[in-house]
Amino acid sequence: MVTMPQTKPDTWTFLSNHTHVLLCLYRDPDCLLREVAIEVGITERAVQRILAELEAAGVVKRKKIGRRNRYSIKKTAKLRHPIEAHRNVSDLLDFVN
Repeated sequence: MVTMPQTKPDTWTFLSNHTHVLLCLYRDPDCLLREVAIEVGITERAVQRILAELEAAGVVKRKKIGRRNRYSIKKTAKLRHPIEAHRNVSDLLDFVN
């Protein structure tokens, strides 16, 4: 008989880290990636990777202002999974906020 590993109830969330990073940038477009990492609970390197993926998908745009970055979100971008592809980023942000 195969037994499934026990999962602690607090080891998963309904939203992905991509969504968490997106929400942090939406709430504070001038935040430091270090702050996002702390808020989401992942490494700064993971935030950088996620941000690169969001930028490549055209969901987030980075603008350099002096030594800092400001992030803007393309709210009209469609969600990527076929189940929610009829919705856009704005719908997700409105729902969670």
